[in-house]
Amino acid sequence: MDALADLFDAAQQWLFQALVQPALFGLGMGGLLEDGYAATGWLLVGLLQIAAMLAVIAPLQRWRPVEPVVDRRTIRVDMLYTFIHRLGLFRVALFLLLGPVFNALFGTLRVAGVHPIQIDALWPGVTDLPWASLLLYLLAFDFTGYWIHRGQHAWRWWWSLHALHHSQRQVTMWSDNRNHLLDDVVRACIVVCVAQLIGVAPGQFIAIVAFTQLSESLQHANLRLWFGRVGERLWISPRFHRRHHGIAAGRAGCNFGVLLPWWDMLFGTADFALRYEPTGVRDQVEPGPTGHPRDYGRGFWAQQWLGLRRLAGRG
Repeated sequence: MDALADLFDAAQQWLFQALVQPALFGLGMGGLLEDGYAATGWLLVGLLQIAAMLAVIAPLQRWRPVEPVVDRRTIRVDMLYTFIHRLGLFRVALFLLLGPVFNALFGTLRVAGVHPIQIDALWPGVTDLPWASLLLYLLAFDFTGYWIHRGQHAWRWWWSLHALHHSQRQVTMWSDNRNHLLDDVVRACIVVCVAQLIGVAPGQFIAIVAFTQLSESLQHANLRLWFGRVGERLWISPRFHRRHHGIAAGRAGCNFGVLLPWWDMLFGTADFALRYEPTGVRDQVEPGPTGHPRDYGRGFWAQQWLGLRRLAGRG
């Protein structure tokens, strides 16, 4: 683990010195070098994720696809979402917009005597075992992600944004980040607050996010794959998550888990039926009150605009 961390640090430093630092100085933003170095870490993680997707998941999709890809334009739009998120562009924008707000909030809480719980310190000896500590925080964030996902389906205003993610009729490894940007802002704010509350270290947080995102790319793959009767109950497979995206599941939904199906099993939302259904949202394939199916948009900006109209009750 230490060797991998050292290798990542060396690559981050090289990428920062070769690309990010000159760019910051060229833009007159030399005062943001520390933040730029942190952003370089996210950029490197994203590059590694995309490389793994192309090297491993893409061949699997070609090997055993659930369905043929008939509209590559929608896939290219999903790729744009992936690049925006995985290469750190969304995080940089979020930092510039909300960073001062979070700093003021958490600073006020610390002055008031409110400090992180640091859940790995609640069990003696866990902090001395890096892998045990990492797994503990992974469980905490996965539990949080499950309930965030439940909220995205349960609350009408949130569903009006999250429905964009479900409107992809051809789910592939690029579809994980196909979200309304406002939906991503809400989710990111919750995750940041949870991270501060439970006291996860920055390095652990990056590792958890990177691992989670890569697993979600596999879950969304156009891949006819399940993990067997036992494996399906240990880790979320492409088959398990495709059931969540199925038109038949509807807004009420099932299989809300992010990494582990345990929360779905515990709270009664798991569906282990071994089938691969068409994906999408029911109102985009059936006539609505206007007599026509709902339009979720084909391009990036159209999808974002129509999401805001749905949120305002006009779309």
